[in-house]
Amino acid sequence: MKMIDRLKKDTGNSCDIIYKKMTLNKKSIDLVFSEVLSSGDYINEYIIKALIKLKINQLDFSMTNIESYLYGNNIVEIYSYNDILNYLYKGFCILITNDLILGIEAKNAIDRDIPSTEVEVSLLGPKDSFNEKFNDNIALIRKRIRTNELYIDSLDIGNLSQTKIGICYMSNIVDDDLLYKIKSQLDDIDIDAIIDSSYLRKYLSKSHLFPTINITERPDICSQALLEGKIVIVVDNSPYVLITPTFFVDFFHTPDDYYEKNINISFVRILRLIAFMIAVFLPGIYISLTTHNIDMLPSLLLTNLINQRLSVPFPSFVECLILLIAFEILRETDLRIPSKLGSSISILGGLILGEAAVSAGIVSPIMIIIVAISSISGLIFSNISIIYLVRYLRILTVILGTLLGFYGIFLSFLIIIIKLTSLTSMGYPYTYPFAPIYKKELADSFVKYNISPKYRNQMLAKKNMIRGR
Repeated sequence: MKMIDRLKKDTGNSCDIIYKKMTLNKKSIDLVFSEVLSSGDYINEYIIKALIKLKINQLDFSMTNIESYLYGNNIVEIYSYNDILNYLYKGFCILITNDLILGIEAKNAIDRDIPSTEVEVSLLGPKDSFNEKFNDNIALIRKRIRTNELYIDSLDIGNLSQTKIGICYMSNIVDDDLLYKIKSQLDDIDIDAIIDSSYLRKYLSKSHLFPTINITERPDICSQALLEGKIVIVVDNSPYVLITPTFFVDFFHTPDDYYEKNINISFVRILRLIAFMIAVFLPGIYISLTTHNIDMLPSLLLTNLINQRLSVPFPSFVECLILLIAFEILRETDLRIPSKLGSSISILGGLILGEAAVSAGIVSPIMIIIVAISSISGLIFSNISIIYLVRYLRILTVILGTLLGFYGIFLSFLIIIIKLTSLTSMGYPYTYPFAPIYKKELADSFVKYNISPKYRNQMLAKKNMIRGR
């Protein structure tokens, strides 16, 4: 057949594309499938045996007859050549006759089982996390929100990959303008392939420094976001899911916050905020004190600092920069090497090299303490985007503190505040609910208060978190 010849030519006669020819009831039938994406056993057991039954019963190979003999299969009628290729690479078995072309789902199970959380570790909450299978990820959300008000729209993105994208939202809560905006932006994406959900973030987010799109591996986070009126984007072949819009305060929350007492969670959230401030400003404050604002230090502490720095040949800025770069190299190395070697690298870098650097007079002990406290404080966050953000803001405060002293620290704080208040996430203020202030939503910001069921129902039904204008 011309169609088979064209398929062989366009696919480069690939070795994984299987062609089977059958003659049933004096009619020529061709089966085309990928042996790596489709299950050969399933095709032989259910599809070919069903076709043989049709031959025995002398039935025509029509859409109706085939559907009646193939139980539990997703069968689609194909009308264009491009759809043949699309369904072929989605794991379908293509049935071709002179007057009918069908796609019969026969996907091969090439995915892993539901894994436990690895990055966003759960202390009290559920341990399951997303995997690379689209249907599994949707199922993990569906089993938590069992209502017909959870809508899931799908589309394919990627000229070559044709990656399936799922847009999940609560129809009774979501902002229609937000939904339309996200769908429009996704429809406008022109790219060859979507390999992971992270590919979509640069198309949905305009900020390159502050993260305005959250990414998570946990289904319970997605379920909470959906109940707040947010939109969840599931990408096939990716174990991470996108949540939008996302606000700055969201990165100081964890799912375990809703499984503990309010007083404990309020303390931990405030602790995270303090850790963020320490991670960003502590090295800059130390440099400004030792270079421009020495008169603010007690004389005994100043004498101690001077004695420690007598053997150090570099100014405080260069000393701090050396340690920051060394720590970032150590952290990246610890992430990339096999886990069995991780403890050895930590001991070598943190203890042996640190002690040797102090003994050699390259850095002072107090600077090691300052950089270590700042770096450890930045690791209190599990979201990699916030960790990178802390890294860049820390360098900004160090540079301005070196140049202008405390004026530079205040200027860096002002720059951060101005940048935060000027950002939006899908058109909503990034500093919600603080600027502008939404009093009712402050009950679940950096502190956590009890929200009565009646109020929660009103919040979901009438004014969701993002639509509070």
